[in-house]
Amino acid sequence: MRTRTGLVLVLASLAGCAAPRTDHVPAAGALGPYSGAVASGDVVYLSGKIGKRGGTFAEEARTAIDAVESDLHGLGLSLGDVLSVNVFVTDMALYPELNTIYAERFPQPYPARTTVGVGSLPGGARIEIQAVAARGRR
Repeated sequence: MRTRTGLVLVLASLAGCAAPRTDHVPAAGALGPYSGAVASGDVVYLSGKIGKRGGTFAEEARTAIDAVESDLHGLGLSLGDVLSVNVFVTDMALYPELNTIYAERFPQPYPARTTVGVGSLPGGARIEIQAVAARGRR
């Protein structure tokens, strides 16, 4: 009886040790050595995305969100699966415009979000968006 109970406990503990599912999205056009996204199990971590520079802030913000959405789609996810977003902007006066664009693209209930004003961003970007998503959020 003790042997059978011990075997059941060992098998149960091994089932909980299964390696989590891991996926990777390369960072196309990256300005440094990093992955575009890495998933472990059901949680997906996206690196910061910048948009097309040289135009309006609205265009840059929309194309940064496009980049987030593209990496999510590469992992079978959408903006509706996003749990948390960190937004970095070089001019906090653009915050109201950011809110309008963000509300157009991210579905309700909105992800948790932090917006931080910074002195500069890679490549002369005015906005960078980093996100965490989860499979099966909705």
